[in-house]
Amino acid sequence: MASQPDPVRLGIIGVGALTLRAVLPHLTETDIAPFVRVTALCDPVIDRAREAADRYGVRNSYPDVEAMLADDTVDAVTVVSPIDLHYTHCRLALEAGRHVHVNKTMTTTVAEADHLIDLAAERGLRIVASPGEVLRPQVRRAREIIRSGGIGTVSWAICGTAFGEYHEGESERVTTSGTIDPAWYFRRPGGGPMYDMTSYALHQLTSILGPARRVTAMSGVRVPEHFFQGRRVPTEADDNTILLLDFGDSLFAMAYGTAAGQPNPQFGASTFFGTAGVLDGVLLNGEPFDFPGRDETLGAPVDDWEHQMRVLPHVVGRHRDIVESHVFEDVMQLVRWVRDDVPSSVTAEHARHVIDIIESGYRAAATGTTQELRTTFVLPDGGEDA
Repeated sequence: MASQPDPVRLGIIGVGALTLRAVLPHLTETDIAPFVRVTALCDPVIDRAREAADRYGVRNSYPDVEAMLADDTVDAVTVVSPIDLHYTHCRLALEAGRHVHVNKTMTTTVAEADHLIDLAAERGLRIVASPGEVLRPQVRRAREIIRSGGIGTVSWAICGTAFGEYHEGESERVTTSGTIDPAWYFRRPGGGPMYDMTSYALHQLTSILGPARRVTAMSGVRVPEHFFQGRRVPTEADDNTILLLDFGDSLFAMAYGTAAGQPNPQFGASTFFGTAGVLDGVLLNGEPFDFPGRDETLGAPVDDWEHQMRVLPHVVGRHRDIVESHVFEDVMQLVRWVRDDVPSSVTAEHARHVIDIIESGYRAAATGTTQELRTTFVLPDGGEDA
């Protein structure tokens, strides 16, 4: 009988709120031990890394990325650092010969994304770049409905998210080793709702319609300051952005990343208006549509994000009760690719296209000029764009 591949030995870069509430709880569950094992943590607040390592049984912890990448017990990394550090941390990992999963967004510029994609190709390494909206059977079924004319000819679409205040109020931000400062969410580059949250919506939108062609925008700061534990945090990154996207053939979409106000309660959902109906997230003309695994989502509101993730392939057993299971799924996409040589449809090229939309949108807002998008990607079904 053929022997099974060894578990992928994983290092985690960044021991912040997301790692503490989701990444470590998911990746240290016993059911995935044959496939992946966390062997190292890295965070500049070394006491927090050591505290987490002790709690979850991780052998090694390091204060900087270079030190962790010198550890020969690390085969791959997941990058859970602030968005403005993603490019540097991914580059260092690839240069050290490590495979990479990176949380959204992969980088803040197309040039940075180009470099990572080229570097991985040169070295025969894998990149999986969240968010894996393309994996969700709800999204794939929505694409099929639209392509088959289920709502007639699509006229336009809207998607997006509103920032709100959830980062400042996350309970994981207060630990025995100190607080986890959310100020980077409001700084450039990488801060603001577009990179942090609307990236989900743009991944979903483009997973259904395919690549966009042009973008124009208006953008600015609407809420000038936030507060964390009584300390003032100025808003430096734009927090109120409206994009208008052109998909060709007079098919348009609006994407918003705003300081407040989310018209669709389904997080990151896209709404498509056609000549014969409306497809709104997981609703077709106001009623839930069928998709593989839909039974797993019954009994919960359609805007219950965590419940909707139960249909992802690795989200089984205890993982259904741990938050942010979509991040766990994306990490497992890399694990399966590295361990079993099964390529993932959660691609760096798709992530680069979403970065192109955001970066070009900001440039359009600054210049008052519509921007041509220079990137594209191929959807896993290989079908025609909607």
